[in-house]
This record gives sequence, structure tokens and C-alpha cells, in this order.
Amino acid sequence: MFADKELEKIENKRKEWEEQILNKFTERGERKDNYESPSGIPLKPVYGPEDIQNIDYLEDIGFPGTPPFTRGVYPNMYRGRIWTMRQYGGFADATKTNERFKYLISQGQKGLSIAFDLPTQMGYNSNHNICLGEVGRVGVTVNSLRDFEQVFEGIPLDKVSTSMTINAPTSVLLAMYIAVGEKQGVNPEQLTGTVQNDILKEYVARGTYIFPPKPSLRLVADVIEYCSKNLPRFNTISISGYHMREAGCNAIHEIAFTLADGIAYVEEVLNRGVDIDDFATRLSFFFTTHNNFFEEIAKLRAARKLWAKIMKERFHAKNPNSLRLRLHTQTAGVTLTAQQPNVNVVRVALQALAAILGGTQSLHTCGADEALAIPTEESVRLSLRTQQVIAYESGITDVVDPLGGSYYIEYLTSQLEEKALEYIEKIDKMGGITKAIETAFIQREIQNNAYNDQLKIENGVNSVIGVNKYCIDEECKVDTFKHDIDEEERIIKSLITLKTERNEESVQTKLVKLKQVALSGDNIMPVMIETVKTNATIQEICDVLREVFGDYESPQVF
Repeated sequence: MFADKELEKIENKRKEWEEQILNKFTERGERKDNYESPSGIPLKPVYGPEDIQNIDYLEDIGFPGTPPFTRGVYPNMYRGRIWTMRQYGGFADATKTNERFKYLISQGQKGLSIAFDLPTQMGYNSNHNICLGEVGRVGVTVNSLRDFEQVFEGIPLDKVSTSMTINAPTSVLLAMYIAVGEKQGVNPEQLTGTVQNDILKEYVARGTYIFPPKPSLRLVADVIEYCSKNLPRFNTISISGYHMREAGCNAIHEIAFTLADGIAYVEEVLNRGVDIDDFATRLSFFFTTHNNFFEEIAKLRAARKLWAKIMKERFHAKNPNSLRLRLHTQTAGVTLTAQQPNVNVVRVALQALAAILGGTQSLHTCGADEALAIPTEESVRLSLRTQQVIAYESGITDVVDPLGGSYYIEYLTSQLEEKALEYIEKIDKMGGITKAIETAFIQREIQNNAYNDQLKIENGVNSVIGVNKYCIDEECKVDTFKHDIDEEERIIKSLITLKTERNEESVQTKLVKLKQVALSGDNIMPVMIETVKTNATIQEICDVLREVFGDYESPQVF
């Protein structure tokens, strides 16, 4: 980017500046003994052209909307369309979640994002004894299609985009969504949204897996293949680094492990004979943004750049749209503190700004009270307003990639890409991400990083306001969400009523057919849609699949 003579002149001037000016100040002491990013990248006090001399502008940075998409996946980005403001919601029964969704839509939200309770995520009915105390707690309960119909009552599915945070039973919930659309008169081709459908990260971060990795990958590929032919506007997977970061990994891990998961999913679908350009355009990704502002911006830019290269050089995608890494971002729940929770408003605003400057396509902002409970309506509204202030008052959206060309940002972007690629190559040598998970390599990397981060907090190396710095003894006076303790009983009664009203013969017939397809290896989605329409419950369906595929038990890692 600079001529050799210019670089030599700049480097000589830097040395002169360091010796004659900078050193006089550093001799007086600095705040830290060692400066590095949270991912361990050493940081200079200032960056210049010599730090990015190996970067080729057209090859490595380029223009927005063109490969390698470092500067954004669309040419005019937020000038053309503001990112989707997609607040995550869902609690108790379907009726209460429906009310929350309608409220969010009335407040300017453009996309829905559904949280499911743990029984639903694990494929159990609400009346199973393992579910006691968890029904409707961290998301909405969905026992059957009837519940899903109530979630979307009065919400036309051809007018909203819906994201579903569901993994092991993705095929079940997606089938229900398609069925709800049909009842509303909405064709599958009109449905827009995203299913998370990322089972690999469940084995290392969240733990809501049901079946072993091999049949789970088959189910993921079934969804991708089916949607590529029948739901052309639906994102078939949200390959998620968010949860691995929440579990304790750093930004380099987040890029590497997420893209390694993506590689595994692409290979699984390619093995079915599906052309890369027939499905790659509907792959999507899910990242977080943490407190280290510039590293988080650079992380999103590096992930886009690296994925474009992987799709082009490794998988030989020809459609430029197949090279686009389109992403949803959520601010970092793990950084929120129960101490002085109002300070979380500041953290969320900074993290949201990082996501936007990093070029996200949709964004969820956490509630300030989420370290204490699921957010209140007031907290959710403030989170949404945070995005709206950035979008409509800050001027941030007037210029595409406004930090592009910053010596520091471009240096961090190249460093994160380089170090993430080293991890991906290491995982490749192990035999791929599934082997790395089976040997607990990924789990150990995450746990070791989480342990070291916690030590830094406890030793005061890393500051957390309200936890180890600027603490107060004042009692927390934040009003938190109050869960209705009678909700679980009402949900279970509704489930019992459903079973007395449905056509039991039709349910059992479809469950038998579902088992046959699961054993055959055919795509499971067509029969799944038929099955959910009978009001077969999520556990009845998942028990059939458990019988065929088995249950997975994770290896213990200490």
C-alpha cells in the first residue's frame, strides 16, 4: 500500500519518535505492564503503514459487497437497509409469548427471535418428570403444533422474519413453522427467517444435544437440503460462535471453531451430491460482541474475509453470493453483571456499536437485568431503543465500514484471520471438527481459556466494574421479571387436553412412518411435516428418533 522508500522513511521516523518522545513518557510508568488484546495479540501504543505493509488493498480489503467481503456483504450496507433489530423473546406459554412478540412489533422490531424452554430444546414434553421446574422458564413451551399456532396467532408469517434458537429438534420445530404458515395461507417459498440448527457447538458449549454426532449431522443436512429446494428465502442454519464464546473461548477461537463447524456442515451436504451454489447462499452465522471494542469489530471483518476464501478456494463456489458470510450478532450475556446492573446498559451499547461497525446483518441487544432474570418488558424496550438511537441518531450508518483503512483495525483483522486459520488447519489435521470434539480438544481449549480469564479477574489484571473495581455495598434495587409459578401446571393441563382431543390413530400412523424414514436415510422433513400436523408431541417424535439414533453422552472434561 506504500512504496518501499516511504515505508523506510516512516519506520525511521517511528524509531526516532520512540527514542526521543515516547520513551520519556513510558519511563514515568504506564497503567499496565503488558498490553495485549483479550485473544493475546500484543499491542503497540500506535499503529502505522508499516504494520499493514503486507496487506494488499484489493485482495485483502477491497470494496463492500465484493469478495472477500471484509468491508461488508452489501455494497451500500446500512444506507440501503438498517440491520434487522431482532430481540430474543419467549417465556411461559404460547399466549404470553404471542403477547410479547406483538408488543415488540408495535415498538418497531422487524424480526422475531424465539427462545424455547429447556424441555422443548431437549425434546421432552412438559409433563416428563425430568422437566419439573423448567417448563416455560428460559423460553416458550412448545409441546405440539397447537402451541406454535398460538405463538404466531395474529402474526402473518409472510410479513415477519423469524429466527428460532433450536438445535437438536430443529426438524420438528421447522416442520411446525411450515405447517403454521400453510394454515395461514402462506406458501413455504414466502417464509423468511433462520433456524439455528447448529448441533456441533451443542457438544462443546450449550449441551442441548439429544442424538450422537453422526445422526445429528444427518438431520442438519436434511434441513439444509430440504430448504434449498422448498424454502429458498429461509436461512437453513445459523453456525454459532456465540455460545462457544459465552462458554469461555476468545475471539480467535470464536472465528476458528465457528468456521470449522461451517466446513463440516458444507461437507455433509456436498456428500449428498448437492451443488455448493445450491445451498451455500442460505448459510448464516451467529457471533457475539464483547467489551474489547476494536478486537470485536476486527473479528467480524476477519471472519467474513476468511470464509470467502474457504468457500472459493476449498469448495470452489462460483456464485459470489456463496462467498458471503451473513451474520447475526448478539451482545455478550456473559459480560453482564448482577452487581450494579444498570452499568450493563453501557456495556450493551458499546457491544452493539461494535457489531454495527463490524457489519452485522441483524442484532440482538441484551437486557440490563439479564444477569438477574429474563428481561422485563421495560428492559427489552430500552435494549431495542439502544439499537434505534445508533441507527437513527448517531450517523454511524451514513458511511460503509467507516473504520476500514484504520491501521489498527486492518492490523487486528489480518492477525485474527491468520491465527484463526492456524487453528482451522490444526483441526483439519485431526480429521475435522467432529474428531476434535470427540477427542475433547475444542472443549479443553474453551475451558482453559475460561479458567485463565477468570484468574485475571480474580487477580485484578482484568477489570470488571462493580465486581473487582469501583464496587459499592448498595443493595440492588432493580425490578426483575417475576415468573408465574402456576404456569407450569396450566401448560401440563393443556397438554393433557390436547391428547384427548386429537386423532390418536392418525398420530400413531405417522409416527410409524417417521421411524421408517429415519431408518431408511431418506430426507426426514416431508414426513416430519406430515407428523406434526397430527399434533404429535415433541417428545413422541423425538422418542422415535431416540429409538433409531440413540442418546448421546458427553465425555467428561476437567
